[in-house]
Amino acid sequence: MEASNIIMLITMGAYLVFMIVIGVIESKKNNSVSDYYLGGRRLGPVVTAMSAEASDMSSYLLMGLPGLAYLSGCAEVGWTIIGLAAGTYLNWLFTAKRLRRYTEATKSITVPSFFSNRYGDEKNILTFIAAVIIVIFFIPYTGSGFAACGKLFNSLFGIDYHVAMIISAIVILFYTTLGGFLAASTTDLVQSIIMTIALFIILCFGAMKAGGWENVVTNAKSLPGYFSMVSTYDQATGTSHPYNIIQIVSTLAWGLGYFGMPHILLRFMAIRDEKELKTSRRIASVWALVSMFVSMLIGMIGLGMSAEGEIGFLEGSKSETVIVQISKLLSTHGVLFAIIAGVVLSGILASTMSTSDSQLLAASSSISSDILVSTFHAKISEKMHMFVSKAIVVLIGVLGVILAWNPDSSVFQIVSFAWAGFGATFGPVMILALFWKRSNKYGALAGMVSGGIMIFVWKFIFRPLGGALDIYELLPAFIVALVINVIVSLATKAPEKEITDIFERVNDRK
Repeated sequence: MEASNIIMLITMGAYLVFMIVIGVIESKKNNSVSDYYLGGRRLGPVVTAMSAEASDMSSYLLMGLPGLAYLSGCAEVGWTIIGLAAGTYLNWLFTAKRLRRYTEATKSITVPSFFSNRYGDEKNILTFIAAVIIVIFFIPYTGSGFAACGKLFNSLFGIDYHVAMIISAIVILFYTTLGGFLAASTTDLVQSIIMTIALFIILCFGAMKAGGWENVVTNAKSLPGYFSMVSTYDQATGTSHPYNIIQIVSTLAWGLGYFGMPHILLRFMAIRDEKELKTSRRIASVWALVSMFVSMLIGMIGLGMSAEGEIGFLEGSKSETVIVQISKLLSTHGVLFAIIAGVVLSGILASTMSTSDSQLLAASSSISSDILVSTFHAKISEKMHMFVSKAIVVLIGVLGVILAWNPDSSVFQIVSFAWAGFGATFGPVMILALFWKRSNKYGALAGMVSGGIMIFVWKFIFRPLGGALDIYELLPAFIVALVINVIVSLATKAPEKEITDIFERVNDRK
């Protein structure tokens, strides 16, 4: 192995050890199940904002978006950024404060338990269904994160995919199992900082190697449709294709997913004071928009570097390794630059780990708190509940490793499908639970189930037909779930007075 690769590997190893140390430190603060899953509702505004965004921005921030910009220009990636940025801001603006108040008033520490507590569902049917949905979508989602880590080390250093994937999974499981929500949130803050550093290092170094911004822009302008928001550049043929209204709407629909993401919603529930949410919203929204825009610029810069002969042309899925290729070039300039390259690559690792740890906790809480305790009324002590919670984190991690065993599995397809699943099943229910007093448990259940079914129906039956039906499954499933929730709520018995009283009390607070 070359000296530069050894230095990068040591740097990335040091980063992984640092994550473990944080887990050990934070583990001493967990005195209850509420601490383990929600941090005792004592997160500060900065940690709340950055942990939410780090757990949101998985490897697509440092791999997916730059690769998309490199391959097809500004249209698809531009509309994706607009949709995600709008979804981020609106979720913080409308959902965060009400959810923080409501979950405190109903003593809910998980999203599934909130649904049952909100609607007076004493049999916890909503909790059970929501928990099952989380397990169905989060275990493969977690596995996709493990797979991304394995592919990164394999492509960089030639380390066996399975060995790299298992080591990465062990590190994530170790600090998550030990420290719980506080460890996940604190490491997410650190990881968001490393991701930011990585983006700006690559931005500056790449622009310099591409011959400056003028050369980058000139090269992009020479490619048909590259700068357009209504057409895409086709690298394979060197031509452009229209990006029509159906594709635009379908891409913007990614933003709807935020209203149903359990690992993001948990951050709203965990902040120590709802008055600090405004600060968190500003930090999160600005960071998300700037980081995604920089990712798009890096794709453009990478294309300019290819034109200058600094890196080879990257075709198809290889375009997602553009930051990796630039980092490799950076590492050849001496020891200091190899260390910096290691920090950049740790940023890619961080983007994946910060999502996986949050998913592990959300899935674990669904099984231990929502299914075993709330639904099946298992009588266990607080200490035993903590032990069971940690054991389930490990079990879910093992299942994730098994699902990620095939190195040829598509990370993006798994993430896209899971994002749609949560957005359609939880998003409409969450919005109506927080903003519509007349909504009831029957509507919530019908909306949740219909949204989940429609995800599969649209994905595997309607979308393959193409044409106007070739829309990201999140949009039609979200609309169907919302409409059915409203219809069933109006067609069934209105919620009891004590339920509407809590609604009014929560929403009347200034």
